[in-house]
Amino acid sequence: MNDIAFYEITGSALEVRIERETVWLSRQQLAQLFGRDRSVIGRHISAVFTEGELDEKSNVQKMHIPPADKPIAFYNLDVIISVGYRVKSPEGVRFRQWASRILKDYLVRGYALDRRRLEANASELEAALQLVRSTLASPELTGEAGVGLADIITRYTQTFLWLQRYDEGLLTDPKGHPGGILPT
Repeated sequence: MNDIAFYEITGSALEVRIERETVWLSRQQLAQLFGRDRSVIGRHISAVFTEGELDEKSNVQKMHIPPADKPIAFYNLDVIISVGYRVKSPEGVRFRQWASRILKDYLVRGYALDRRRLEANASELEAALQLVRSTLASPELTGEAGVGLADIITRYTQTFLWLQRYDEGLLTDPKGHPGGILPT
């Protein structure tokens, strides 16, 4: 299962670094995310570490980013969430609402859905079905070719559904097929 949840900020794009299985944002990016000045974000970050909420050494990474002369501090997801729950701004409120919804989904359902990916996959399947419809209407299609096409679509659809269930963390070993061997 892909454990990435997406958070959109209004009116701008935010480049996010993903490294060592976590998200990293600079102080400037945190300021942009939460709609506050860098100095305000800096005070919240300092408080997170001085109050002992998080360990600075394991939650901060210095990276050399051109054209900067000095390395820039990037903060991992734990710091981002801690600052998000401290900052007072409309963007901070939206972030807290979003984070709470994602956490609730994980606690209640055991997963959170990436609606964009589900919609894209559904659109892809719909496009494939439309292609089949137009192909089946073709006068050049023979009976044997039609059967072959139907077989391909059936297999594609089944594979698509298995992949979708895997992405959602819902794929289990089928009864009578231990070890993940899928029936054909």
